[in-house]
Amino acid sequence: MSKNSNELGTQPIGRLLAQQAIPASIGILILSIYGIVDTIFVGRYVGSLGIGAISIVLPITYLIGSIGMAIGVGGASIISRALGAGQAEKADVTFGNQATLTILIATAVVAVGAFFQDPILQLFGGKGDILPFAKDYFQIILMGIPFLAWSMMSNNIIRAEGSPRIAMMILVVPAITNIILDPIFIIALDMGIEGAAWATSLSYVASASFAVWYFFFGRSELKLKLNNMRLQLPIVGEIFSIGSVTLARQGTISVLSIILNNALFAYGGEVSISVYGIISRVLMFANFPVIGMTQGYLPIVGYNFGAEKWSRVRKTNNLAMGAGTGIALIIFIGILVFAKPLVAIFTTDAALIAQTEVALRQVFIATPLLAVQLISSAYFQAIGKAVPALLLTLTKQGFFLIPLILIMPRFYGLDGVWYSFPIADIGAAIISYYYLKRATRNLN
Repeated sequence: MSKNSNELGTQPIGRLLAQQAIPASIGILILSIYGIVDTIFVGRYVGSLGIGAISIVLPITYLIGSIGMAIGVGGASIISRALGAGQAEKADVTFGNQATLTILIATAVVAVGAFFQDPILQLFGGKGDILPFAKDYFQIILMGIPFLAWSMMSNNIIRAEGSPRIAMMILVVPAITNIILDPIFIIALDMGIEGAAWATSLSYVASASFAVWYFFFGRSELKLKLNNMRLQLPIVGEIFSIGSVTLARQGTISVLSIILNNALFAYGGEVSISVYGIISRVLMFANFPVIGMTQGYLPIVGYNFGAEKWSRVRKTNNLAMGAGTGIALIIFIGILVFAKPLVAIFTTDAALIAQTEVALRQVFIATPLLAVQLISSAYFQAIGKAVPALLLTLTKQGFFLIPLILIMPRFYGLDGVWYSFPIADIGAAIISYYYLKRATRNLN
């Protein structure tokens, strides 16, 4: 057992959570920054229809890329518990199976996406003047999706073996690459929306290349061996049992995107889709510390649960929940105060700024409850309990937000869409907290 993974069961929880969560948060921060930079360049040099096109394509991109994330999260849970229990061989076999699954499935899904391009874009809300921009963006982005899937898979594995800084670099490398390439392709070469797509796709290639370098030439305690890449049904079953939580969450988000974009187009036209394009970027940026906290939390709980160190599991739960809620509250206050300047970063369109400022405050009302939702679901994921993890993951988007978006606009128009978000946050937080407390009450 390596020093890195062993520290997950011996270091003080507060220090360990900081060591794991801060690099994860920085990685997500940089990832969100390059998403913001991408949207800024598109908004200012392509226009609001360009922002709308990105809003249509990204949910499709993340759905395909989430295959790699699901395989990564499912395998990472197995690897964390295996390392905690001193089963290094099982960890290596799991890694090999993850690599095979990622390559095969991501490539097949991309082929399907390319073949059914038009109907997929239209399903996700690519209508009216947005559709031509969305097609130009999607065709190029598809080429980089297998590399994104590999990066997402690798990120979770590296974090599971106790190397959060390297995991952070998996996110930092594409961010820096994209930030450098955006002005070159969009402005200098005047490639417009296609330039934004090439910058993003090449950033995925850079990230995947760094991950491959680390596994073969870095200090990873997991080694990719051909004999371990032969699929083993029990391992594959466990990977998908746990990883299905991540895949179901992203699948639900994609269904939500279909319903949301079509509702926005029906009640507000193309401009409302662009409004949400900006809000989604602010959401990703604003929530990065809480998401990073959750990612840092996962390997700690998984390792200590596997090692049967119950008091450390309970302490990690309490500390992560408290710190995450405090951070979310600070974010909430910042959004309320700086809503207009945040929106103005993305566009100079006065009408778009005015609509987005109001909608942003409506969407963010229940932000302080975010940590409760994420930590509760992550706990069951970390300990290998797929069913409760899946149900809690689906609570916000599936059980609350999708039905609300289908119902509320009928009575309140566009405001009904925006207010669906905080109502869903409140409902999901209540249910998630109840199940977490019940599951950990007699932890021994």
